[in-house]
Order: sequence, then C-alpha cells, then structure tokens
Amino acid sequence: MNDDLHAFLEEKYQQYHQPFFIETDPVQVPALFAGKENQEIAGFLASTIAWGQRPTIIRNASRLMTLMENNPYGFLMNTSEKDWTAFLDFKHRTFNGADAIFFLKSLQHIYMQEGGLEQVFTNGFEKGKTVFSALSHFRTLFFKPEHPARTEKHISDVQKGASAKRLNMFLRWMVRPAEQGIDFGLWKGIPTSALMLPLDIHTGRVARRLGLLTRKQNDWQAVEEVTARLRDFDPVDPVKYDFALFGLGIFEKFA
Repeated sequence: MNDDLHAFLEEKYQQYHQPFFIETDPVQVPALFAGKENQEIAGFLASTIAWGQRPTIIRNASRLMTLMENNPYGFLMNTSEKDWTAFLDFKHRTFNGADAIFFLKSLQHIYMQEGGLEQVFTNGFEKGKTVFSALSHFRTLFFKPEHPARTEKHISDVQKGASAKRLNMFLRWMVRPAEQGIDFGLWKGIPTSALMLPLDIHTGRVARRLGLLTRKQNDWQAVEEVTARLRDFDPVDPVKYDFALFGLGIFEKFA
C-alpha cells in the first residue's frame, strides 16, 4: 500500500466530507425530508436524474418533489390515475414525462407489493453478497411492470457492463453512516464494505492520475478495479474516498 497516497486520500476525504458538500450536491434533495421512505424515494429520484449541470439537477429534482406535494411516500401511497398527468411536462435532458410517470408507478409497486426499496436492494444483495447482484436484481424487478422500452436506458444495466454511477451514488447515500449530515445511514442489510465507487468522468480522471485506475473505459470493470484499490486503504468503508476523488475533480480541477 502506498502510504503517501493513503495519507493524501485521507486528507482530502476529511476536507470534503463536510456539511458544505451538500450545498452544491443533489444529496440536498432527500436531505430536505424527514422519514425513511421519503428520503429513499427522494434520493432515488434525485440520483436518477443526476447527470448534467448540478444546479439543473437540483432544480429539476426539486420540481419532482413539488409535483409530489413534498411528500413522496404519501403521494405514491395515495395517488390516483389522474394525478400522473401532472408529470407529463416534466423533462430533464432525455428523461421525460413518460419516464417520470413509469418511475413513479414502479416505485408505487415496489412499496405496495415488494416491501420497499431497501427490501428490494437487500434481497438482491443477499443473492450474491455483492452490489453487482443487488443492482442486477433491482433493475429486473423495477422493469417488471409494463413500461416504455425507451425508459430502460435510465436504469443502468450492470449485466451489460455499465458503471452504474447514479445507482452506486444512491446506495452510498442510503448505506453510509449519517456523519456530517451528508449520507443517511438508513439501510442496514448492505455493509459499507460492499459499496462500489460511483465512477464518473471526474472521479475516473482523478483516479487515473493518482494511479488507482488503469482501465480506460468508465465501465463496471473499472468500478471493480478502482474500488478494490480503495479497499486497500479502508476495507470497511472504501467509498468514503468518493468525497476525496470527487472533490479533487470538481473543486480543485485536479485532473
């Protein structure tokens, strides 16, 4: 293990794992809510559209919450068919109203018939004791209801090698302890040691510059490679270094 690199990552983790982090991050959307189910649903929807400019992500995720009467769980449990029409005009990049309506209907099914998001992801994790199995199981179940074919592109398919950045970010929010008021520590069935790095263009560039990643593509193999390296530094909580890599890339333009 490279002691200097370990010390550098620890320093940057401590620097960016601070309350100010949420001021410009989509995690602020679920942080607005009290109650496990509201935080899960708000977090899942905010992470789903977390690509592009972060102010736009936050604005559009907040609009979704407004359309759900700022009570996501209550809205899903009590909505009727006519209530879906309010989402027809929603748009975030290629995620449109039809996508939004299916996502809400699938979430409704998950909470009414499958025990909720935590239960679904935990069941998937138990199948293989990996986040890969959790994400694969979740995607299969999520698209169980009838849906537009185009909507499938909005849930990453790890079976086809996708890095699943947004889903891994969502799992980080739900699983890591609620220290510094950033992540939520809501789910207990998936250990922090099993989490995978939310790999995107920024964390990928920084990881390569630091020698943590050799693979050129940002795919699932790259996620496995870089997360394995991070486990060398902290086997219990490897994705805490997401704060270090992301902070270096976004705030310091390190790469």
